[in-house]
Amino acid sequence: MANGYHPPLEEYLETIYSLTEEGVPTIQARIAERLGHTPQTVSETVHKLINEGYLKIGPQKEIVLTDSGRNLSESIVRRHRLAERFIVDVLGLPWSQAHIEAGKWEHVISPEVENRFRELLDYPETCPHGNPIPGTNFDTKGQRALSCLDRNSYASVARITEQIEIDHDILAYLEQTGIMPGRRIQLIDKTKDGTLLIKLHGSDDKEAETVMLENNLAEQIFCYPEH
Repeated sequence: MANGYHPPLEEYLETIYSLTEEGVPTIQARIAERLGHTPQTVSETVHKLINEGYLKIGPQKEIVLTDSGRNLSESIVRRHRLAERFIVDVLGLPWSQAHIEAGKWEHVISPEVENRFRELLDYPETCPHGNPIPGTNFDTKGQRALSCLDRNSYASVARITEQIEIDHDILAYLEQTGIMPGRRIQLIDKTKDGTLLIKLHGSDDKEAETVMLENNLAEQIFCYPEH
């Protein structure tokens, strides 16, 4: 870990960073759910990271990054999101593929390559899914979950959380329907079971299409509401 290259442990730090960023209670059950690991494996790895000084247990028994843990996790996430940007903007691979491919790169990108990525990409502030790149001070203030919008209100899609990013099939569906950062949408209705009816607007509103989204998915899509 001292050399900054230990993919399994770095994966845990990245996950804990993302859960914290999303405001999800960072407990072992959530880590196991996100990574698909057994509770025993998660418990053993978390304790290893605590012993190495990267994690600690907070007052509410939640898992918290120490200063060194946060520094390392921010570095991992920054490399990952820059790699996503490069994969989409330069290589031209599908938006829905970026997360999976970047996961293969993030552990081996050197500081020199990271800096070159930033220069080549003109210092981006977010990944292709709209999540902030650590170190850019990008502010998500003003964003609201799509599920919290009022009926008949308009908004523009801002970001898709990491929870959705890890599911390629869902990302592919969002890419196919056009629910991506920058897209203008309108929440038409919410059904009794929580399903949302969304109208997607393009440059010509006459061509607007409607799609259905489950509420648990809409909770992970953040927007800038129009006032």
